Amino acid sequence: MSSSAFRRLAVTVCSLLLPVGVFAMPVSSALTTPDSASVSRGDFIRASIQSLNIPLNHRAAVHFRHAIPDSLLPYVQTAAAYNALQSFGSDLLPDQHITRGQALEVLMHLENLSPENPYTQSFSDVSGSIDLTQAVELSLEKSWLLPESQTMFGVNDVLSGADARALLQNVLNSVQASSSSNTAVSSTDAGAASSATSSAGIEIHYQTLSQPLPDEDMLRAVWQLLNDQYLYKDKISSQEAAYRAAEAIVDSLNDPYTVFMRPINAEEFNTQLGGEVTGIGAQVEYTNNILTIVAPISGSPAEKANLQPGDQILAVDGTDITNIGFLQAVNKIRGPKGTTITLHIRRNGSEFDVKVTRDTIQLPEIDVSYQGSTAVVKLAQFGQTTDDQIRSMLTDVASHHPTGIILDLRNNPGGLLDAAEKVLSNFLPKGSTVAHVVARDGETTVTTGEDPVIDPSTKVVVLVNKGSASASEITAAALQDYKRATILGTVTYGKGTVQQVLEFKDGSNLKMTIAEWLSPLRHKINHVGVTPDVMVPMAGSGAGVQDDQMLRALNLLR
Repeated sequence: MSSSAFRRLAVTVCSLLLPVGVFAMPVSSALTTPDSASVSRGDFIRASIQSLNIPLNHRAAVHFRHAIPDSLLPYVQTAAAYNALQSFGSDLLPDQHITRGQALEVLMHLENLSPENPYTQSFSDVSGSIDLTQAVELSLEKSWLLPESQTMFGVNDVLSGADARALLQNVLNSVQASSSSNTAVSSTDAGAASSATSSAGIEIHYQTLSQPLPDEDMLRAVWQLLNDQYLYKDKISSQEAAYRAAEAIVDSLNDPYTVFMRPINAEEFNTQLGGEVTGIGAQVEYTNNILTIVAPISGSPAEKANLQPGDQILAVDGTDITNIGFLQAVNKIRGPKGTTITLHIRRNGSEFDVKVTRDTIQLPEIDVSYQGSTAVVKLAQFGQTTDDQIRSMLTDVASHHPTGIILDLRNNPGGLLDAAEKVLSNFLPKGSTVAHVVARDGETTVTTGEDPVIDPSTKVVVLVNKGSASASEITAAALQDYKRATILGTVTYGKGTVQQVLEFKDGSNLKMTIAEWLSPLRHKINHVGVTPDVMVPMAGSGAGVQDDQMLRALNLLR
């Protein structure tokens, strides 16, 4: 894995297609209509979505003259979201049979495909409708359905159970063939709660997995039995089963930094590094099955409530949230802006309740101030703002010719590895080592890519504490190893692994640990942290509390 691959970060989230069929329901289970019987519209829509593993969408509006049964409604809503129901007009009538042409139109929209070339053969029963024409063209290209004769495609003929299963299997095969080709995938610009994130390119070979699905035969048998014999059929959801299976596989690793996130959680995760978070405003991780605060965000409700790094959240409004999983625990804390929750906290062996009012938190990622001739640069996190703006802001700082710089990384939970490199490039010579990244397939050395803007003679002090993690530790460790700065405060968090985030086509994503990083002098950080050159304990927080660490840093620079 090259150094440039680790330093390059995509600004937009890339799309990693979930391999069709991995968690999909087999066609024979999704559609059980007898071979010679006609297939109903409702059954075909449900079977198409289940067998093609299309995520259910409960939000799409459905406007038909007659009501849709509750058991079928999620599938109809999903099809409506893909504009796949246009051929049925103003009333779906789900119990009526579906024609071959209608089935092709549904599948064309569900798979969001269009024909590459118009067909030259003319069918007398295919005219007028652009959608129908394109669906037939697509079917001919992909060999989904064969025409009934040279002059008649058979679009108005009723679709039988045997033909419907063959059609769905042909569509499934064509989609799998398309997605199984090697796909280069770049990671997102991720990070979040105390994680340094790489952007390494990877290749996915769906058909040549180095490790097969665990007990695949057993999993298939369980899924088949549930679909065939489980009494409450309406409770069976292929999407929910897929999400729970993915969550269980990831949870089995017992790694707090490797998490599968459903779409709604992934969306909130991705907005965080853009500069906005919602909730109580605390970066958290899941340690020993307990949600633990890495750092409260500056100015957040969590900070105002005096929540501190290392605080363990045991319960929310009287409900125990230990041992329920990371996402479930986080969801208990999230809620509407302005609502108040009571958190039961354990700190240093003592337990107590804290009331916190939820809010939307804008992250002031970089703040520059001056104490006389000393510049104080406070970084709240290593997000996209730092990546984009830190160089221009430090160039402006350099133009003021400060006698010293205090880089305040206290309660900074980290973020982008690329942003850490950008920060360090302002202080270290071009080509200096940022970190050694050790992965399964080898080791990569990440280096600075630009010349420094801060004069080498300018003294620098870096403030750290228990809430300084990940990219903060990368920055502090590198400046310490090169003796470019004095590190002051308390031992840092000890988060020395690199995560990569990949997003699936339904909006869910997987954040997984892919490497461990070492300092330029190969000091281990994970579970160890960075030990300051000058140890100064925290004096507490809140209004009126003297900032002993800042005062000591100012004295060192005088």
